[in-house]
Amino acid sequence: MTNNADLAALVRNIPDYPKPGIMFRDVSTLLLDGAGFRLSIDRMIETFDASEVDLIAGIEARGFVVASALSYALTKGKLMLRKPSKLPGEKVGIDYALEYGTDRIEMHVGAVKPGMRVLLVDDLIATGGTALAGISLIRGQGAIVTEARFLIDLPDLGGAAKLRSAGVNPRSLMEFEGD
Repeated sequence: MTNNADLAALVRNIPDYPKPGIMFRDVSTLLLDGAGFRLSIDRMIETFDASEVDLIAGIEARGFVVASALSYALTKGKLMLRKPSKLPGEKVGIDYALEYGTDRIEMHVGAVKPGMRVLLVDDLIATGGTALAGISLIRGQGAIVTEARFLIDLPDLGGAAKLRSAGVNPRSLMEFEGD
């Protein structure tokens, strides 16, 4: 990971959101800056070999934005990993644990084929729960996930380390310590 201080300066910090003691890293301000968003996508593309990726998977909701831009720039298809009851037709899903309770993500049956190489993308990795669920869901349909990309990593929360333990190489453009 390079420094990317120019991009980090475009991320808004919101203290005590969604609860006291949390410093929320808001990428919406980065997305509002056209040049900054373009640089983010260009720099993210430099972190992997596009010829080794068949499909880009974005996690709802901000991950859709990043994955869509990557998909467009690389002429790759985009897989949507959605919250429950958002997809029409036949779908497959996985439940996963959150700090307080559980959540679920789903995708269409047949969206990936066995052996497809899928790059998982989201705006931020914190504890890694959602990303790991996405990886399990995609792998459960026979596709291969060995790489994941994020705009931001909060390394103190350990999500990137969990992905590495699951055989996935996570890379982020920026890190924010202490969150």
